[in-house]
Amino acid sequence: MADLLRVVKTNSSRWVHEQFPEQKRFGWQAGYGAFTVSASRAADVTDYIAAQQEHHRRVSFQEEFLTFLRKHGMAYDERDLWG
Repeated sequence: MADLLRVVKTNSSRWVHEQFPEQKRFGWQAGYGAFTVSASRAADVTDYIAAQQEHHRRVSFQEEFLTFLRKHGMAYDERDLWG
C-alpha cells in the first residue's frame, strides 16, 4: 500500500503542477489512510465521492474521519492525524 500511494502521490502532484501551474503550493499531506470496500458497495462509494463537496459543507473531513475510525474500532492518537 505504501509503495502504491507513494507512486500515486508523486505522479498526481506532477500532473497538478503541469496542468495548473498557478497551484505552486499544491502538495499532499505527509500521511494517508487506506481502506477497502466490497464490490457490492462500489456504487455507494462512487455516489459518496460525487457528493463529497456538498457533504463537507455540513460535516468537516476531520469530523467524518474520526467518526469512521471510532465506528470501526480503530485505535488512533489524534495528535498523529493532522500533522
